[in-house]
Amino acid sequence: MKYGKWIGGIMGFMTGGPLGALAGFAIGSLFDKASDAQNAQDEYASESARMGQRNSFLFSMLVMSSYIIRADGRIMHSEMEYVRRFLRANFGEEAVEEGERILLNLFEQRKRMERTDPTAFKDTIRECGAQIASNLTYEQRLQLFDFLVKIAQADGSVCAQEADALKEAAAYMQLNMQDVESMLSLGGNSLDEAYGALEVSPSATDDEVRAAYRRLVLKHHPDKVAALGEDIRKAAEEKLQSINDAKERIFKARGMR
Repeated sequence: MKYGKWIGGIMGFMTGGPLGALAGFAIGSLFDKASDAQNAQDEYASESARMGQRNSFLFSMLVMSSYIIRADGRIMHSEMEYVRRFLRANFGEEAVEEGERILLNLFEQRKRMERTDPTAFKDTIRECGAQIASNLTYEQRLQLFDFLVKIAQADGSVCAQEADALKEAAAYMQLNMQDVESMLSLGGNSLDEAYGALEVSPSATDDEVRAAYRRLVLKHHPDKVAALGEDIRKAAEEKLQSINDAKERIFKARGMR
C-alpha cells in the first residue's frame, strides 16, 4: 500500500524516540519520503513544521488507540468499524485504509514484542506517552485522549480493562486525572454524568456550575487545536458540543438560564 496521503511525508517529532521506532515498522518507507519532502520544502519551513506536528499527532493517536483496542486482549469488530467510521468522518476516505493498515501493523508489532517480554509493548506505550507530553500542548493531548475515549466506547460500554488502559494512557501523557474523569463522562445521558463532565458535584451552587462550564469551554475550545488542521478542529467542536449538552442538562434540572 502507498502511504503518505493521510499521514504525509513530513514526520515532525515522531522521527525519533519510541514513536519513531514504531513508525519505522508501521509506516516503513515513509521515512524516505519524509526526507525527500523536507528537502523539497525548505523554503516553507513554517508550513513544514505545522504539517509535521499534525502528522505526529495523527500517528500518536493511532499508537495510543492500538493500546486501548487491545486492552481486553481482543480486537473487536465493533471497535475497528468505529475506527473506520471515525477516520472517514473526521479525516476523509483516504484515511480509512491507511489508518487501518497502520493499526494492523501496530498490532503485529505488539505480538512480536510480547513474545519475548510480556511488558515490552506497555513499556513502549509509556515512553510514547512521555514523548507525546513533551511535544504536544496540553489541549492537544486532551483532544487525542478524546479520540481514545470514543474508540473505547464504540461497542456501547467501556470494560474494566479499557478503563484502566485509558487511565494509564492519560497518565503517560501527563493529563490531569480530573480532566480524564470529566472526559469519560462526556456523552452520557444521566444527570450524574453531566455533573461529572463539568467537574462539579450535584451540591455545587449555580455560580460554581457556571464557572466550571466557562473553565471547560476555555480548556477545550477548538481554537486550541486549530493548528493541527481543520478536521481535528471539527472533532474538537463535537467535543465542545458534548460539554454544552451536559451544561444544558444541568441548567434544565436546576431551572437555570
